[in-house]
Amino acid sequence: MQEIRLAIMGLGNIGRNLLDILVARQQANERAYGVKIMVTGVADSSGTAVCPSGLDAAALRDLKLARKGVATCHGAGRPGQTALEMLQDLEYDVLLDAAPTNIQDGEPGLSCVRHSLAQGRHVIMADKGPLVLAFGELANLAREHGARLLYSATVAGGLPTVNIGVRDLAGSGVTRVEGIFNGTTNYILTRMAEEGIEYPEALAGAQAAGIAEADPTLDVDGWDAANKLVIIANSVLRRPTALADLQVRGIRDVTLRDLQAAQERGQVIKPLAIAQWTGSDYQLTVGPVALDARHPMALTGMWDMGVVYHTDYMGVISAVIEEKGPVPTSAAVLRDILSIYTGY
Repeated sequence: MQEIRLAIMGLGNIGRNLLDILVARQQANERAYGVKIMVTGVADSSGTAVCPSGLDAAALRDLKLARKGVATCHGAGRPGQTALEMLQDLEYDVLLDAAPTNIQDGEPGLSCVRHSLAQGRHVIMADKGPLVLAFGELANLAREHGARLLYSATVAGGLPTVNIGVRDLAGSGVTRVEGIFNGTTNYILTRMAEEGIEYPEALAGAQAAGIAEADPTLDVDGWDAANKLVIIANSVLRRPTALADLQVRGIRDVTLRDLQAAQERGQVIKPLAIAQWTGSDYQLTVGPVALDARHPMALTGMWDMGVVYHTDYMGVISAVIEEKGPVPTSAAVLRDILSIYTGY
């Protein structure tokens, strides 16, 4: 049985649900893959909790469900200690960066990811910020120090968007990518079209359902999808890309009349992230697009996200996920951990 020592920074929905999955899947993972994942350190806004022989994942999960910080963990809590300070003094094999995404300076995740990769520790990303701001640097760090940097959880949750593009399309060129990478905007436009309601009511429904923040700016103005397209461009398309390279438009100005007019033409308006090969470079855009009603992304429901890859030799490949919450993203984190140690 191979033991994997896991450090986690960030115990919001993604980190907490990962703990729940680890508890539920522990015996199955041991039987199927011959690995035991042991959490040796966790960090949140209260501080850290550390135990070299392994923290009780169920107890940590219950602590967070009770809205308490990990620093209150009996016998292991370290109030006020930062995630980076924890990592500098911790024995671990893999870091999970599940900190809130920060596209201003990437912190606190960026410093912790840099440190871990420089030490030859593998890194799993659920936090998009460091990848958006420093993809090339982090990929080079991983190569130089023999570490793996995996991030399938950063684009469309549990959908293996990155894996399809990087692994399964190896040897083919991608000529076009079309993705619904933000579930909130697809929920809003789908409800508007199907129920005949205006944007404010659909947005309120998304907030009531817990998939839109009180301040929905990153979602509805297109920046969350743009972050994900930057990751796809850097990883799948191998094009060094920053947010400034994209043309980004949100969905605030899409009206019910726009959606109805599209329906009359046999079309559906969907929030798409697109990378189009033009013969010399990719054109990268994010915004609402009118699609033929038979298009795979036009057929998505309000809880769905999806991707379509157009290739030179492998044809057109599409994939869709129905995702009503953060659990599939947490499961994608586990998928990345297992892929490092099992080769799957």
